[in-house]
Amino acid sequence: MNSLSKTSVGKIGEKIVEDYLEKRGTKILVKNFRSKFGEIDLIGKKGDTIIFFEVKTRKTLRFGQPYEAVNKTKLRKIRKTIDFFLLKNPKYQKYKLRIDVISLILDKQNNIKQIKHFENAL
Repeated sequence: MNSLSKTSVGKIGEKIVEDYLEKRGTKILVKNFRSKFGEIDLIGKKGDTIIFFEVKTRKTLRFGQPYEAVNKTKLRKIRKTIDFFLLKNPKYQKYKLRIDVISLILDKQNNIKQIKHFENAL
């Protein structure tokens, strides 16, 4: 049985989602932006909107759908991290802002079994 660590599965998922977003016209600006409050997996720009992406990847549904892990506490940390990002990058303050959650389920070969994109996941 091939057992990847949660981190490895997450990194594979983020790369898949990065490609998925770029094919749909989103320019990735930053990957894995960290602050003392938390981390934002991907930050992208599409048109006049800066989008903060939370990517959740799983191999099984044993613990539920990946997006179910994005709860109020997680969203609060994301919002604080966004505030910090905007403080460090004031040029993006003039843009519309959005938080999206992308839920990904991979098969044993790391192919997409399911992808769900939730826009404006507030």
